[in-house]
Amino acid sequence: MATTTAVEQQRERTTSSDTMRALVFRGPQRIGIERVPLPRPGVGEAVIRITLTTICGTDLHILKGEYPVRPGLVIGHEPVGVIYELGAGVTGYSVGERVLVGAITPCGQCADCLTGHWSQCGGPIGGWKFGNTINGAQAEYLLVPNAQANLAKIPDELSDEQVVLLADIASTGISAAESAHLKLGDTVAVFAQGPIGLCATAGARLKGASLIIGVESDPVRAAMSRKMGADVVLDFTKTDVVEAIRRLTGGRGVDVAIEALGTQPTFENALRVLKAGGTLSSLGVYSGKLSVPVEPFAAGLGDHKIVTTLCPGGKERMRVLMELVRHGRLDLKPLLTHTFPLDRITEAYELFGNRRDNVIKVAIRP
Repeated sequence: MATTTAVEQQRERTTSSDTMRALVFRGPQRIGIERVPLPRPGVGEAVIRITLTTICGTDLHILKGEYPVRPGLVIGHEPVGVIYELGAGVTGYSVGERVLVGAITPCGQCADCLTGHWSQCGGPIGGWKFGNTINGAQAEYLLVPNAQANLAKIPDELSDEQVVLLADIASTGISAAESAHLKLGDTVAVFAQGPIGLCATAGARLKGASLIIGVESDPVRAAMSRKMGADVVLDFTKTDVVEAIRRLTGGRGVDVAIEALGTQPTFENALRVLKAGGTLSSLGVYSGKLSVPVEPFAAGLGDHKIVTTLCPGGKERMRVLMELVRHGRLDLKPLLTHTFPLDRITEAYELFGNRRDNVIKVAIRP
């Protein structure tokens, strides 16, 4: 007698209604769990059943109306899951395999992808689709476009919690040092030690920085910054961080300053602590006007560089990051301070957005 697998049983239960639960954005400060159509994969696509996802700082920008997306969109862009259904043309994968999918899902074929600009796939910010231009990961199921380029198989020895933050914040944070071409022995200042800043601190350590200076007033995040690799953490509410960083670097300034918050004051201070010829690597999501002050910019004559990065994506990026975790070079589990079921995700947004209960990062388990 033929037996029915657990995956097939789950499919039968779900397809009986053809809907799923998901967090839907309806407008600024208006989100809620709704039942929406279950996605079906087309050619080259896949559907995964989400086993773990998170809330990102960018989701807060969306919720506040600071980054516009269309009403009715399912948001979220950090997915770990199990392959539920494969579309035609997707090879080398099987239903039931565990996968990590990056927040950036490049096609791998357009001019931007073929010249190495994965995150800009198809045009400016085009690689970021989940929760931006297509339905995202804060749901029971997720449609993955260009699945062949974006499904990264998870090694059996790694848990969902060990890899979920690689989808976005780790890839983004580490990219700050990469984009700045940080060299062995460079000095680095990382402004703000939220989730992205903490990963930027870890990235600077991985790239071989000799001195890493974190800037953070929250004592819990300051302690985590030291754990992720900061040698010194400065509280900007108690000290003049520009003067302190100049002193720590012998008056020279840092080789690389990383801005990980997205505000005018942190951007300016990052510029003020740069040495001549240094690089400001900007990760923050800015809203409103951002200006460059003339004096620390040396009137444009200081050989400074300002670079921005949207986190790299694609399955090879995810594979490489998972190898760092697998071999003990990177441990992000301590950043997951809270876990909520999908049905309580609005509570999770409130906690995360207001930084209550020493939260750093919230995991959502559908």
